[in-house]
Amino acid sequence: MRQDHLAHALLFHGPEGSAALPLALALATYVNCERPGDADSCGQCPACQKAAKLVHPDVNFVFPLGGSSKNDDVADTKVDHLKAWRTFVFDNPYSNLHDWAVAAGFEKGLNISKGVAKQIIQTLSLKSFEGGYKTMVIWCPELMHPASANALLKILEEPPEKTLFLMVSHHPDHLLTTILSRTQKILVRAFTDEEIIPELLRRELCAETTAHQIATLADGSLREAFLLAEDAKDEHTSTVRDWLRVCYSKDINAICSIVENLAALSKENQKTLLLTAINVLRECLLDKSQLTRMMRTPESEREFIQKLATNVLTSEKINQIYEKMGDAHYHIERNANSKVLFMELTFAVARILR
Repeated sequence: MRQDHLAHALLFHGPEGSAALPLALALATYVNCERPGDADSCGQCPACQKAAKLVHPDVNFVFPLGGSSKNDDVADTKVDHLKAWRTFVFDNPYSNLHDWAVAAGFEKGLNISKGVAKQIIQTLSLKSFEGGYKTMVIWCPELMHPASANALLKILEEPPEKTLFLMVSHHPDHLLTTILSRTQKILVRAFTDEEIIPELLRRELCAETTAHQIATLADGSLREAFLLAEDAKDEHTSTVRDWLRVCYSKDINAICSIVENLAALSKENQKTLLLTAINVLRECLLDKSQLTRMMRTPESEREFIQKLATNVLTSEKINQIYEKMGDAHYHIERNANSKVLFMELTFAVARILR
């Protein structure tokens, strides 16, 4: 960019929970910074201060709204959702489309209508307020109605001088080919465990031991890590330990009791518990394969896993239970009856173990 080689249309794409949106916002800040460094904006100048609050007059935002995707009336699209959007981004820039629908209170399917596309063209036809780049940040461009996408093709092909399109997508394969071909693609990787753990600790969301467990379960997604941290309890691993022991014992009264307890958990806690169980199985498989260097469980907590892997589980049993746990997580996501689900799952695991 310092050599004036910045493409006018960039597509930041990566998995949900990645830094795709924060990176796009960082670039929007950098291009208008009054004292940019070699690698980042100064963070102190008036332009940076306004960009940090998402109120820079030359940085515009487009995001999906609820309502008709074929809306051609620009006036109908002028309902002020920008305040809600700013709050949403400030709270968690790693959120996904479902989180935005809940935060904004949309009930109908979200989309970027043709009316919004007309607004984009109208906005970019004006001169910049502060003489720098006019930037259009488009979040979830894959939700553009075909008419909306087609309306933008010409301005994407031949934009006004110092115009910058920054698109952020978690599903670029859903974008129209005509849009994709006009953008320079930037793949944003998922976070590593070593990046997630200090962020959880910095925000004081959980204890260090729990942060290690959450980082493993989050699988590179800060969004998932924050959700897990909200309900994370240090007893998840011990609950899984007790659950598997009950499955192995085939004590009907104990099974009914633990199923009642599992069914009473919140949906997020149930999902976390199943992910914890899946991680325990993964660790058992690594232990059986003598790949302990790849295990993520702290050494102080490996005794149970080692005993389970040595005395109870074969590789075949691990794979069978892993599949059952994965299926259960899928159905919990889709609001299955938790009591029926956990009862069936517990008996299925008991049959496999014995």
